[in-house]
Amino acid sequence: MRKRWAGWAMAVVLLLSGCSAGGGTEEVAVLGPWTGDEQAAFQRVLDGFTRATGIPVRYQGTRAQNQVLRGDLQQGTPPDVAVLSNPAELAGYARSGELKPLDAVLGTEATAAYSSQWRQLQQLGGNAVHAVVVKADLKSILWYTPNSFAGPIPSTWDELVAVSHRLSAAGQQPWCLGMGAPPNSGFPGTDWLEDILLHRAGPGVYRSWAAGRLAWSDAAVVDAWQSWGTLVLAPGAVRGGSTAALLTSFSDAGRPMFADPPGCALEHLGSFAIGGYSAIRRPGGSPVPDRDFRFFPFPGSGAAGPSEVSADLAGMFRDTPAARRLMAYLAGAEGQRIWPSGGTTFSVHRRLVGEDVYRSDVTRRIAATLAGGGDLCFDASDLMPSAMTSAFYQAVLEYLARPDRLPFLLRQLDQVRLGVPREQWLDLPC
Repeated sequence: MRKRWAGWAMAVVLLLSGCSAGGGTEEVAVLGPWTGDEQAAFQRVLDGFTRATGIPVRYQGTRAQNQVLRGDLQQGTPPDVAVLSNPAELAGYARSGELKPLDAVLGTEATAAYSSQWRQLQQLGGNAVHAVVVKADLKSILWYTPNSFAGPIPSTWDELVAVSHRLSAAGQQPWCLGMGAPPNSGFPGTDWLEDILLHRAGPGVYRSWAAGRLAWSDAAVVDAWQSWGTLVLAPGAVRGGSTAALLTSFSDAGRPMFADPPGCALEHLGSFAIGGYSAIRRPGGSPVPDRDFRFFPFPGSGAAGPSEVSADLAGMFRDTPAARRLMAYLAGAEGQRIWPSGGTTFSVHRRLVGEDVYRSDVTRRIAATLAGGGDLCFDASDLMPSAMTSAFYQAVLEYLARPDRLPFLLRQLDQVRLGVPREQWLDLPC
């Protein structure tokens, strides 16, 4: 009898210890897109959570996180928390009930720290918060170095085209461009097209297009493709030509800007480029913001206008006490501060903008734009359903190889658009 009582008591102790989030024995499983240096940076956030709570975290990083998550859900073994860059994917999981609501988890303090546009993104088109922006990027920017470009800064599209022609005439290749990004090769081209459409046609047209209501054959969309082609397909416009752009990794395309003399003058790439630039090894030391590289806003029809942004969003797929605590930590100022303090990543938490988190003019300007709540339009290819996004990436690659096939490519894209069920599209303010 005594042995049976002792065994029962031990089982109760083990059960209680396994359910105690504060005891540090309930592990949280997190799936995310980051590997290498990015994984190490995110791990610092997770380590901060473990120090604060005693709860260990097991992180799995993969570039194929969407596919891994689908497989885990089909097998009934989802991670506690998953980080995705495509809100449309997360919205689908919210509709199916696999993604858990967070209003009761985050509370009013965490949600009030974000501007209305970010709050609506975190609601994924519904009425409840289902995601947390872990980090964000500003896309509507053009990078240069003091040696590669001396100005003047263009404020309109026509002025940008004139700058490109002027650089070419002077024997300098204007554009650094690389499309390689497996499994998402082509995304740098989609960023270009999105920015052109946003700034030439305006946020209303952009929103309709991103939501699947505007045909790819619409005049505004055609104009965006042709305008991009006029800029980057001109002889001498891109280092190595369009063939080289197709074969060059996006992470390597900007390196020639830092050569002496520069191999290309300008690069259109999101704020995550800071990490790549800062990692370049050269005799005088790695480049640093302000001194060695700077940016100017993507030019519009007369002013910089709205900004295209993107984000990685965390969602909770298992509602456990430990998962809830991690989501609250990721949304709060303490968790949001850790990664940006490294100087290459940005939070949309408004409280951090006025603190000593961003230590260069480059990073402070980007952070203020992201958190400020102005006219922010989410990356259209990230908003689109996955079938549309994949087709968009592929069309960009085919267009650079054969620009004469543009009408055919746009018809193909429209066929994909019309084949996607209406409920899979997100319609978010822009």
